[in-house]
Amino acid sequence: MRKIKLAVFDCDGTLVDSQAAIVSIMSQAFTAEGHPVPTALDIRRTIGLPLMDAIALLAPGADEARILRLREGYRDISRSAQFQHDRHEPLFEGTRETLERLAKAGWMLAVATGKGRRGLIQTLTRHDMLERFLSLHTADDGPGKPDPTMLRNAMAFAGAAPEDTVMIGDTTFDMRMAANAGVRGLGVVWGYHPRQELMASGAHAVADTYAHLAELLLGETR
Repeated sequence: MRKIKLAVFDCDGTLVDSQAAIVSIMSQAFTAEGHPVPTALDIRRTIGLPLMDAIALLAPGADEARILRLREGYRDISRSAQFQHDRHEPLFEGTRETLERLAKAGWMLAVATGKGRRGLIQTLTRHDMLERFLSLHTADDGPGKPDPTMLRNAMAFAGAAPEDTVMIGDTTFDMRMAANAGVRGLGVVWGYHPRQELMASGAHAVADTYAHLAELLLGETR
């Protein structure tokens, strides 16, 4: 029986460069609520977490009611930006080519992201990549990163074993989720957390480019 190989990708900071959009929307939500606006660096550091968790970190001391208002404000502004087609989330260089290369080599592909399902589907559809992935696992489905539930669900859907699964992401949340699920974590340097933090969080390796990532997954380099 052919062994199933599963590559699970994060979205923001791994497949697409969404930092400008996320920083802008989060800043607008805090401004509208009359709450001190966090720095762009602080916002980028929370990308990958479920929205409520990210806002709680960005608004320390805020009560639950304010956090909920900030979340709903973020969602409203995000939906408006999607509707107006003014949200720019470009693919990172080499994304499409690497996904095609992996698929041709027999890898199954999935997504595990802190993004909401609506936003993820819109992003992948915009780049004509929705059909590329076997399954999508989002913050709407249950516990967020670094809880291993999303990865376990992706493996169950594909019928893949942990030893044949790889989690690819740009944040320590991704690497910790991989470790918690018993799978190999591969970090990427083009996202939001630096190489040394990815390695310290359990990454087996860190890719410098998408071409390098393909080499690591296809066994062409160590």
